[in-house]
Amino acid sequence: MLSIHARLFAGFGATLGVAAALMVAIIYLGIRFVPSYDLRPGTPISQADIATMKLEHSTTLPLAHTTVISSKQDVWSAVLFVSVAALLVVTAAGLVAGWILSRRLLAPIHAIGEAAGRAADGHLHDRINATGPPDELKRLADTFDTMLARLEESFAAHQRFAATASHELLTPLTTTRAILQVTESECSGEELAELAPMLRATNERSIAVVTALLQLAAADRMLPDEEPVDVSALVAETVAETVAEQRDTVATRRITVDVDTEPECLVPGNAALLRQLIANLVGNALAYNVEGGRVGVMVDLRADDAVLTVRNTGPRIEADAVERLFEPFQRAQPRVGSDRSGHGLGLAIVRSITKAHGGIVTASALPEGGLAVRVTIPVGR
Repeated sequence: MLSIHARLFAGFGATLGVAAALMVAIIYLGIRFVPSYDLRPGTPISQADIATMKLEHSTTLPLAHTTVISSKQDVWSAVLFVSVAALLVVTAAGLVAGWILSRRLLAPIHAIGEAAGRAADGHLHDRINATGPPDELKRLADTFDTMLARLEESFAAHQRFAATASHELLTPLTTTRAILQVTESECSGEELAELAPMLRATNERSIAVVTALLQLAAADRMLPDEEPVDVSALVAETVAETVAEQRDTVATRRITVDVDTEPECLVPGNAALLRQLIANLVGNALAYNVEGGRVGVMVDLRADDAVLTVRNTGPRIEADAVERLFEPFQRAQPRVGSDRSGHGLGLAIVRSITKAHGGIVTASALPEGGLAVRVTIPVGR
């Protein structure tokens, strides 16, 4: 099987050969049949005169053709000879130029093939970094580099997810084992009464992590409904439920919650998934807040999109750490040494639900502290 370089070169050479042969045929036929020749017979040229003329030509022009033209047939033969010679020269020059040109044109494809082979071996950090004019092959190479960068980022995120998920599930299981080992030994009823709530809390922690993982998987697989959902009404209802569930946190930290929505903001989607999205955003905004803080929830229509924005006051977050918050088990602050009991899957679930509805979600760290999360869902999807 010929390579694309060889096939391109063969095609270029065949085209050049056909064009050159056609050129020779046109020249020969045109010289032979189009003009009117009037080569009247004159004084016959003897063989001695022909030999003398050939000798003179060979003396003055050693490389010249020494045929003496004395008839139309000689003219046709001379034209044919010169045309064939030109054909050979042009074909040879064209083939050399075609080989060089095709090699230069296909260099990015060769580089892409090598990069793909290295990527198949696990070397996702290699890049093509193609140079040259911004043609189709240059854009192809740049697109391949972008794909490799995203694959490398995705594999790294999956590795972090596997490692962190193992840690999140191992910690409560280890705690449960330790409690069970204590209960196996002789212990009084009072000690057993103290250990039972710890065991229950640890078990609830494991259930919460597994439930969140199932929600994340379901959000990735579930297709949203096409029935219209009133996001404004859903936000008002979900915010009230979430605040009621975390009323102790809201009362202790004196957090103020403001809701500003557009009337009847309808989007096609799954009401259960959108409710989960809103609850996760508002729950995070309440949990990661400060004394006397605020939470703002706003829904508005922009062109053909419904935009849900949730912002809160809270600890300062580095700008380069915001994007990592959407990865599973990533938190703005470590759970150790704080009273945050979240599992770090809230924003990952939000991103999956948003993508399932054909939207995008972005976040930005506020200069005064806290986070602003913006979910954009197309209205006419």
